[in-house]
Amino acid sequence: MSIESAAEEGTPFLRDEHKEETDEKNMIQQTISQTFESTAHLANLLPTGTVIAFKLLSPILSTGGDCDPATRFMTMLLVVICAVSCFLQCFTDSFRDKDGNVCYGFATVHGLWVIDGSTTLPPAVAGQYRLHFIDFVHAFASVLVFAAIALFDRNVVNCFYPSPSKEANEVLTGLPIMIGVMCSMVFVKFPSKRRGIGFPVSPDNVAQR
Repeated sequence: MSIESAAEEGTPFLRDEHKEETDEKNMIQQTISQTFESTAHLANLLPTGTVIAFKLLSPILSTGGDCDPATRFMTMLLVVICAVSCFLQCFTDSFRDKDGNVCYGFATVHGLWVIDGSTTLPPAVAGQYRLHFIDFVHAFASVLVFAAIALFDRNVVNCFYPSPSKEANEVLTGLPIMIGVMCSMVFVKFPSKRRGIGFPVSPDNVAQR
């Protein structure tokens, strides 16, 4: 068998290997794209104002991901404040009074504490808004969802990990996906009935469940 014939016979194998590599890259790109879409859907479970504030201030405070010690501290402070905001707002709820005005309050073990004190709820009605264990589960899951969103923010990642190693890059890519899957299961299995600060209020949510 001549060398040319052997080369011709070997070419299909090279083509198959190239095709497999291309298919693998396309699959990875598709997975990353789906992950970003899932993260965007998870962002809808967070307070709108907090997410908007983070997306607006992140590139400013981190100077586009090119951080010095001062901007790194401010970026870290932004992440912490937004995470705390997501946690606390899971304990807020809202209702409409008899005039149709939206009133917000914090859930307590005894009922709903109206923030501005503009109205009071009867004990029987206020008790329907009292604090439950699932509220803490939602609050913890909200913090994790925000952490996943922060890890997908290129400005934040470049600020804290400008030159990540291969292992660190794998963690930064895989961890938000795992968080997103777990928190999606929590929110689907145990949906929140609260409509607190930063969440849409139902038109018929008139001081009742």
